[in-house]
Amino acid sequence: MTQAVSGAAANEIKAKQIARDFRTDTITTPVDEIFKVMAEASRGDDVYGEDQATNELQERIAKLAGKEAAMFAVSGTMTNQLAIRAHLTQPPHSIILDARSHVHLYEAGGVAFHSQATSHAVPPKNGHHLTLEEVIDNAVFGEDIHSAPTKLVALENTLSGMVFPQEEVVRISDAMRSEGIIMHCDGARMWEVVAKTGTSLEELCAPFDTVSLCMSKGLGAPIGSVLVGPKKFIERCKWFRKCFGGGIRQSGGLAAAANYCLDHHLPLLAGTHELAAYLARNLADLGVHLMLPVETNMLWIDPKSIGFPIHELAARAKTRGVTLGSHRVVVHFQITKQAVDDLIEVVKEMKEEFKDAPKMAIDEEQNQRFARGTYAGNIQPPIARLGTAYGKNQ
Repeated sequence: MTQAVSGAAANEIKAKQIARDFRTDTITTPVDEIFKVMAEASRGDDVYGEDQATNELQERIAKLAGKEAAMFAVSGTMTNQLAIRAHLTQPPHSIILDARSHVHLYEAGGVAFHSQATSHAVPPKNGHHLTLEEVIDNAVFGEDIHSAPTKLVALENTLSGMVFPQEEVVRISDAMRSEGIIMHCDGARMWEVVAKTGTSLEELCAPFDTVSLCMSKGLGAPIGSVLVGPKKFIERCKWFRKCFGGGIRQSGGLAAAANYCLDHHLPLLAGTHELAAYLARNLADLGVHLMLPVETNMLWIDPKSIGFPIHELAARAKTRGVTLGSHRVVVHFQITKQAVDDLIEVVKEMKEEFKDAPKMAIDEEQNQRFARGTYAGNIQPPIARLGTAYGKNQ
């Protein structure tokens, strides 16, 4: 008969595991101080708009983002889908987005299900970000009854850890808004852009009508995302949130936790970027192929360049208590320097072991298709083709 482990002991074990788990940044564990803040939070009913902590969080985020109002919801998927549904009032209509975007790939077909919209998922030719020219090439203007006119462009920042250049965001926004097209941003990891560039959240959000800001990814809140935008629009989104069953009654504790993370964890993100860059430099020096630029807290790696596939690296790392998903390696604020060094050491050992093995060449054409989000001309999720861990742990 196994002996039961106390909650405190189980949490301590989990915290040690998370400090060595590179799968994603959604798995960070709340520290004890968060639960103290939650216990002391207001306990009003947010569906009636009567919870103090929730209202304070919404007002704070709206002010930081330079928008009139904000709405707290359970997830980034919900805030994205509520925004798109509230923007798109009458089919036929279509949206434009990056072929690799979360809204397109990892929200269970929500755009079609909730909003009855066609999605034009565009693979960026530069492998990094969409350009105005690509958006225009895929936009449907006018009233031709054979087509679903473009009503919304949804961008994502960051995407795969890469920062969308602000000047290109502004170019796209200026052109689309001049045509009456709505701009939405999936800013699930927008806090990473703030930490990386030093640009204010207000400036980053200015080109968009609405922005979804996740509190549970880089910031590590237990739950929650905040949608910002015009006051009347946010009120409409609350209506749809109720319709979707997404209203939270006593949400004060969750909002207080998110507020705590904004104060205490946002300053830590620059350190995760430095640690990710350190890991990238060391892996590159060992000959590991970096599939995408390392700009914030994510690496995309392929060790075939030094003789072994990613699943063998993941299996070996697991024997050292280091957890990898697939090609994506995420450095969150609870990852330790020791975990990074241990992963580097595993790669060193395996490189030595495989030095006489037949080399596994990197297919540069395939790598380019990976960067754009395409394979053999088809728009497909690159990570779904490379392994299931990313999709399950997004």
